[in-house]
Amino acid sequence: MKLKIRLETEVDGHYLEVIEKFDLKLFEALKPTFGKMKVEEFTGSKKGDIVRLAFLSPVKTEWVSDIVEDGADDKEAYFIDEGRILPFPLSFWRHKHIVQKVSEGRSRIIDDMSFMGINIFFTLFLYPAIYIVFYPRKNIYRKYFGNSKLN
Repeated sequence: MKLKIRLETEVDGHYLEVIEKFDLKLFEALKPTFGKMKVEEFTGSKKGDIVRLAFLSPVKTEWVSDIVEDGADDKEAYFIDEGRILPFPLSFWRHKHIVQKVSEGRSRIIDDMSFMGINIFFTLFLYPAIYIVFYPRKNIYRKYFGNSKLN
């Protein structure tokens, strides 16, 4: 059983300029504040790129995601990362990063995540944990990209 979490955040900036800023600097800004995590490898946000993380505390583990798809049209831009090596108890991870055009100077960032644990118990257990880890991104995005409106 896969579960989904979808978070939406409006920010200032043209959607194509916003998606181009999904780089190592933004990735570092998005790191969780608790525990220690090191970015071992970050080659970008285009198909064929890799993100390799080392979690040093509270549990020592590795996470490797491959960027499996990216694209853009006149309404949105996106890229998708899928977990290749995941920390216990995750068994599946797919994260679609979408930046939609709201207006010429405004965009909506969508974190659309699908995940699964090694069994139903762990899948249900992971839902609040993933939500708590990713929800602070909303404020980070607002600060990073600017935000003339609250949302």
